[in-house]
Amino acid sequence: MKNYYRIMLGKGSMHAPECITGNFIGVDYGIRQDLAHKLPDEWRTFNREFIPIYLENHPGKTKVAAGLACGMLWTVAKGIHQGDIVLCPDGEGHYHVGEVSGDYYYQSGGVLPHRRPVQWFGQTIDRADMSEALQNSTGSTGTVSNITGHRDEIEKLISGSAAAIPVSPGEMPEDPLAFAMETHLEDFLVQNWSHTDLGKEYDIYEEEGERVGQQYPTDTGAIDILAVSKDKKTLLVLELKKGRASDVVVGQTLRYMGYVQEVLAEKKQSVKGVIIALEDDQRIRRALAVAPNIVFYRYQISFKLMKA
Repeated sequence: MKNYYRIMLGKGSMHAPECITGNFIGVDYGIRQDLAHKLPDEWRTFNREFIPIYLENHPGKTKVAAGLACGMLWTVAKGIHQGDIVLCPDGEGHYHVGEVSGDYYYQSGGVLPHRRPVQWFGQTIDRADMSEALQNSTGSTGTVSNITGHRDEIEKLISGSAAAIPVSPGEMPEDPLAFAMETHLEDFLVQNWSHTDLGKEYDIYEEEGERVGQQYPTDTGAIDILAVSKDKKTLLVLELKKGRASDVVVGQTLRYMGYVQEVLAEKKQSVKGVIIALEDDQRIRRALAVAPNIVFYRYQISFKLMKA
């Protein structure tokens, strides 16, 4: 099945002109060696070998930064397949669209030396024409963002026939207001982080001023939000659930916490978890009773009009 990715071509899209002219996408991350024979089928295996190399080349970086960099490097070099579609911003509100047309190659001495050949379509998509949901996905931090969930809209934009996808009456939510606000729960929480109780003690993980803690990839899925305490002693895994949370989310959160503890945590750093949902029930309360490192929060949706 064809997948769709947003790829940043250098910081602030600074290398977009070279990539468009040269028909390639690429990444750097300071690993100066040809990886043609060092790309296993699983990114976890790649990370185990190259995280130490990345940290040696970048002594001031954390394991969190190293894991993210190596994971994205593997994704561009191996995880993206021939035939997948890439959307690459030019820094001026436009996205160049192309199809990955070949395997990984290394261009020693060139910008973004870890490359994949791309056949550009010769057209761009204006960010202003995207839905808010697609804008949020393409605007996420990091070099690579999987935007396959917006396949239908992207195909319409490529073909020039973008239109709202109708919702049948049977699919309408019981509470349209709650549905609309829950759809943006994660982005709302991130944007208003400093005003929350969690924001008083934790910061969403950043590297060089770039927020990398939203949708942080792990070997069992993406962590909704990865945060770190202001004293750097605790890493916090946040899992957001729209509506009622089941006891299954406790196991999911524990898996993410285990990954963070084993792969990302520095020496003497502890790991805690938070689950945020609209409602809980007896099953999740029972599960949380034996998971003292996980705290449950309920969110509330409110809407108010005030006369000017």
